[in-house]
Amino acid sequence: MLITDNRQIDTYYHALLDRAADHVGIFYVGVRTTGVFCIATCRARKPKRENVVFYTDFKEALDAGYRPCKVCRPTENAHAAPPEVAEAVDWVRRHPKERLSDWQLRQRGLSPERIRRWFQRHHRMSFQAFQRSLRINAALEELKTGRRATDAALDNGYESLSGFGYTVKKLTGGAPTAEASVLLIHRFTTPLGPMFACASERGLCLLEFVDRRMLETEFKDLQRLLRARILAGENAHTRQAEREIGEYFAGVRQRFDLLLDTPGSEFQQSVWRALQAIPYGHTASYAEQAAKLGRPQAVRAVAGANGANRVAIVVPCHRVVGKDGALTGYGGGLARKQWLLEHEQRLQCSAAATRPHFCHGQGGAGQHKK
Repeated sequence: MLITDNRQIDTYYHALLDRAADHVGIFYVGVRTTGVFCIATCRARKPKRENVVFYTDFKEALDAGYRPCKVCRPTENAHAAPPEVAEAVDWVRRHPKERLSDWQLRQRGLSPERIRRWFQRHHRMSFQAFQRSLRINAALEELKTGRRATDAALDNGYESLSGFGYTVKKLTGGAPTAEASVLLIHRFTTPLGPMFACASERGLCLLEFVDRRMLETEFKDLQRLLRARILAGENAHTRQAEREIGEYFAGVRQRFDLLLDTPGSEFQQSVWRALQAIPYGHTASYAEQAAKLGRPQAVRAVAGANGANRVAIVVPCHRVVGKDGALTGYGGGLARKQWLLEHEQRLQCSAAATRPHFCHGQGGAGQHKK
């Protein structure tokens, strides 16, 4: 949203002058004289007050025609946690069985209020709820190894088995001694903004940009279809997803080795497999995908299944375009879709430089091979 309130603009402008770390991700400033947009901590020379506009989302700055600043790289760093949040999260991850209270945060010179606001904005939960999820995850993992519930509860910061049991049942729907089905969700940053990776023990269930419109619906569907609850945390699949996506954006990975756990109908599964068969650096139309599945009349159904994909980039629904080669809908936004296609085509052409005809006819984003 474009900020029009003068008092809010003044507040943001002073934060820009101060390089206020607690405003990273809160606003994006477009500089009219240079045509770039920045985050609060940008080290570049500060523009005059009359030459700036403020947005609450970097996509809006992109849509308004501003390009990312090369100094602060807002699409890479806009949603990185401010230093005090990063310090608190690092402490919790190094001490997963302990609780970091507001009093302890203040003793460390950290503001519980700022940390709470950041977590509510970016994780939709409080910092204390984040800590509880990590402790529950640790306890559930111990139960699966055969450890007694009482020992797991007391060792993870719970004063009684009843309190532990109540929390587990509230979060997972089952008693701590039962086989609790849990999906772990982890947030990480990318050059196009932060993403959520959600995984079961079997594989990756969801990989989406955090501002995707249908994200809440996808969470509800996953919990219903897999009969599980989503809790904050990490496992081998979410860590592998973060690593491989980082390699993809760095241009060193074209294929993914991730195991997937994606519930869906037989038709949806066939569409998602067909998406994974579209080569890196190429695109296909919905009609071409329907023909490959042996159902040339099912173009709309293919488009619907394509839109139901919950695993962005890995299951590359961004590679599907309109029949005329034009960009069509994408859950992460058309600007991201175009960036992903150009990223892949540029790297593919670069890798095939010794084959001069490889890129002939590819054109820009939105082109597809005939």
